[in-house]
Amino acid sequence: MPVVLFLQVAAESHLWTSLPSFSPPVRSPAFLPMPMWHDSVLGTIGDTPLVRLNEIGSDLPPTILAKVEFFNPGGSVKDRIGRALIEEAEKEGRIEPGGTIIEGTSGNTGAGLAITAIAKGYRCIFTTTDKQSQEKVDVLRGLGAEVLVCPTNVEPDDPRSYYSVARRLSEEIPNSIYLNQYDNPANAKAHYETTGPELWEQTEGQITHFVAGAGTGGTISGTANYLKEQDDDISVIGVDPCGSVFHKYFHEGVFDEDEIYPYFTEGVGEDILPDNMDFDIVDDFVEVNDKASMQMTRRLAREEGLFIGQSCGLAVAGTLQWVKAHRDELSPDDVVVVLLPDSGFRYLSKTYNDDWMQNHGFLEKSPDVTADKVLNVQQEETDVIAAAPDDNLGNVIETMTDQGISQMPVLDADQEVVGSITETRVLNELIEDPESRKAPVREIMGTPFPVVPASLHLEHLSAYLEEDAGAVLVDHGPESQGSYSILTKSDLISALADVGQSNGNGAA
Repeated sequence: MPVVLFLQVAAESHLWTSLPSFSPPVRSPAFLPMPMWHDSVLGTIGDTPLVRLNEIGSDLPPTILAKVEFFNPGGSVKDRIGRALIEEAEKEGRIEPGGTIIEGTSGNTGAGLAITAIAKGYRCIFTTTDKQSQEKVDVLRGLGAEVLVCPTNVEPDDPRSYYSVARRLSEEIPNSIYLNQYDNPANAKAHYETTGPELWEQTEGQITHFVAGAGTGGTISGTANYLKEQDDDISVIGVDPCGSVFHKYFHEGVFDEDEIYPYFTEGVGEDILPDNMDFDIVDDFVEVNDKASMQMTRRLAREEGLFIGQSCGLAVAGTLQWVKAHRDELSPDDVVVVLLPDSGFRYLSKTYNDDWMQNHGFLEKSPDVTADKVLNVQQEETDVIAAAPDDNLGNVIETMTDQGISQMPVLDADQEVVGSITETRVLNELIEDPESRKAPVREIMGTPFPVVPASLHLEHLSAYLEEDAGAVLVDHGPESQGSYSILTKSDLISALADVGQSNGNGAA
């Protein structure tokens, strides 16, 4: 009989903080374990981990845990409903083998559906909006789906909307089904049967608050219904992006079309009231703007190591907003769980792209610092100390020592930059050949320092200084008559420190 090895994991008091420690392998020839593989990728959906937030919100009373859904095979919480929607349709006989799955999606539900469709042999056609990231469209096509991109800023019942196009296709294509995640009860049911029980078990019944963004409403409603059945005192908080309808509808009972406006945060919020959104099960709703969502998304990546998507940043920003507002009611015994729907890899061209963030006002641009400001040439403009190609290296060393400088450009008779001398290069030459101090500069000079205009902005200036060049030469234009100033990394650091202090951000 083959030898079977087992690893025994030592359990700790809280499932979300357990750090496995392993005992030596134990031989157990008495029985064979169940196979440790899955029959298909569908078996890997769910049972995603809870992770404590250790930096963000660490100054607040409760324990804040993140339900990290990008561990699902399709990279998002929507894998759960992708499987559930298709299998429910199969049970009801609404689709036959080889049929076509049709759905309107912001991307994640489509990926979840596509994974299940692949395992079961269905074709997929998805409609989405031009608001969604290109990465999401690429993922869907990479999974073999056909994708139709529809305009965002049209009414839901407009024939061009991604809702309407999906419905129309389902009417035109034989043996197809429009699953309609917004109103299909299998959506919320999937979370009632999986996400809710997982949270209850993972927190050992200690969860006191559940926070989630709302889109179709299935995630927050299904999960909340299960949790409330276990403990009706659990508080459920929804998070809505500014421009969506849920926040005002919850607090005022008003569906206000005048307050529906475009927003950038993807996969959350709505301009309709889906049947899956159960407002009666939610205890409060908070609203978060795009900037706060995007910045929190990046903070989670940099401070917690959670490379997550935009709606995750929205959910955590909303969590902190609510917890801070109710700080006096909360204690260290409270356990707040916030659901993080997806992965950051679908937002590389947006949230994780500095240019996109700056262009949309979500990331402050670099200080308005140019080369001439670094040099402060308006107050003092001096010619650069330079060497000539035929200068004796020993004399150049004396000049560098007397002037307290570590590098010099080499200029020819026409004031053209032909090379450079640095203390590192000089030191290496002298170590190799002490007699090299008698040699002309041209024999040991390095490549020329880059010449940049005085108007060159900080971003490009720092790029030059990040290269091997220890300095750049600043050309002040025709009026300078061929003279240059030299600018080093230390000059740039000093200038940025001064800018920070003048803006009140010296510690930034």
